[in-house]
Amino acid sequence: MDSDEVVYDVPVFFKVYKDGRIEKYRKHDFAPPSDNPITGVRSKDIVIVPENNVIVRLYLPKITQNDQKFPLLVYIHGGGFTIESAFSTYYDSYLHSLAAETNVFVVSVEYRLAPEHMIPACYDDSWAAMKWVSQHANGEQGTEPWLKTHADFSRVFLSGDSAGANIAHNMMMRANMDEDKLGDGLRLVGMALIQPFFGNHEPDRIWSYCCPENPKSDDPRFNPAVHPNLLSKLVCSKVLICTGGADFIRDRGWTYYEALKQCGWKGQVEIKESEEEEHVFHLINPTCERAKALMKWMGDFFQQSS
Repeated sequence: MDSDEVVYDVPVFFKVYKDGRIEKYRKHDFAPPSDNPITGVRSKDIVIVPENNVIVRLYLPKITQNDQKFPLLVYIHGGGFTIESAFSTYYDSYLHSLAAETNVFVVSVEYRLAPEHMIPACYDDSWAAMKWVSQHANGEQGTEPWLKTHADFSRVFLSGDSAGANIAHNMMMRANMDEDKLGDGLRLVGMALIQPFFGNHEPDRIWSYCCPENPKSDDPRFNPAVHPNLLSKLVCSKVLICTGGADFIRDRGWTYYEALKQCGWKGQVEIKESEEEEHVFHLINPTCERAKALMKWMGDFFQQSS
């Protein structure tokens, strides 16, 4: 057997060798949690499911009074289900800035990546993080003092970029349909989807390999726009979709927007586009003017209460 023979290759993301080895095209770095004396944002990591290495990183904004409450944001990182991390410099820096500039308490989710862990591992891990958050809202066994003291569970939002936006959507769907409910103490107001990675008409090489239980791109988890009856059951009341004018998956965001408007869902949906910008530009160039505008859109959205 030629162990160096590649049997499946998705450029930029991963390749699989004949002997079963998986190689990622990009390795992420690790940024440790920290306390920032300039912004006042503090961060720390909490292990949620040790056996699956599900961890969350909390970002607590600067506190001006001991019992201060902040809107709570559960954020899920992107990377095509296969690369990146909640702990990479890209995401740690972005979410630190997001907490500081929009004044939200952030719970950032580290989930298992495909294809080492096939879909639905990413969904199951993110749901485990959601359940952990809800335990604090419902006065159960939640013990994390930052959450118990400073999270406003009546104003909870979901967000993510690219595949993370896909996962955020699916968490919002699961909150309405899953038998394992989150409980009444946690109120999901809305979600902000940044350049969401949803299916389209053509087959997708990541999904078809990483989701063997349903490799077709019309899976409702991957392409919710073609399942309007399901989409109409979205549990939140507000959705913000942010696209990039030069993003290679721009049209998928617009398709989702149109489907949400027409499916019978009773909430409010808005779409905003960063002209001429490519995929995840706000992570690559966070100080550019359009990245600053995107940050303001997010901040305005998260300060809503109903």
